[in-house]
Amino acid sequence: MTGTIEQAIIAGVFGASFGSFLNVVAHRSVQGRSWFGLNDRSICESCGHVLAAADMIPILSWLIQRGKCRHCGAKISARYVIVEVLCALMAVMMALRWGMSWAFAISCVSSCGLVVNSLTDYESGDVFDVFALVPGVVCLLMRIAGGWLAVLDGLEGALFGWGIFAAIILLSRGGMGWGDAVFMAGAGCALGLRFTVFAFYAGIMAGGMWVIALLVIGRLHWGKGEAVPLVPFLAAGCFMTLIYGAEIFAWLQGRMLYPSIFSVTWPFTL
Repeated sequence: MTGTIEQAIIAGVFGASFGSFLNVVAHRSVQGRSWFGLNDRSICESCGHVLAAADMIPILSWLIQRGKCRHCGAKISARYVIVEVLCALMAVMMALRWGMSWAFAISCVSSCGLVVNSLTDYESGDVFDVFALVPGVVCLLMRIAGGWLAVLDGLEGALFGWGIFAAIILLSRGGMGWGDAVFMAGAGCALGLRFTVFAFYAGIMAGGMWVIALLVIGRLHWGKGEAVPLVPFLAAGCFMTLIYGAEIFAWLQGRMLYPSIFSVTWPFTL
């Protein structure tokens, strides 16, 4: 099933709105502040002015105000509008790929986890277990609609996602944090085993190429213990697998000696 242009536009609007919300969730969580209370109003962090609805229209407010607070003129980080645009594009891609279907719903739940964990890892190097596990559990429950084999596939994906990082952590004697393992466990619930394997490979490759690029341009220095957040790259691998995983495995099926190894379909094409 594929979506229409109208569905994609509606999804894009909601995606931008969710991007704005996830920005707040990630930033306040890193700061140790509440983001779910009725009295937790959004304020300008420079002047403390409570923001009105006109100040928080996704994408448009930042552009109209030229990236500045309209009360004190302080600059507003471009991160906010970048995340809003990115989430809008992700929603459009999912809507065009799946339409308004069960597959679209589970992809949206999983993508929320991908985005918020990427933001917290980028901002502070921390991955909050709740933001990884809650979307994962929800996706696992949604897999019931695909039958118990789909649920088992999700459990296997979670076990692989957690296990591969657990092995790396133990072999490196703590050289990597457990947050990455929990993140991939949550993502594995949505992706299933084979898609999780591919997403892990894609994310590690993307992160490796980024590190090489930073070394080449001198922004990163070998042997100095500088940390590079991995979750944003893993999240990119997971999302691209959500969208194109079935097509990639179909391509592999036609080119490998043992095509049955790569014979896999997304379980939510109901």
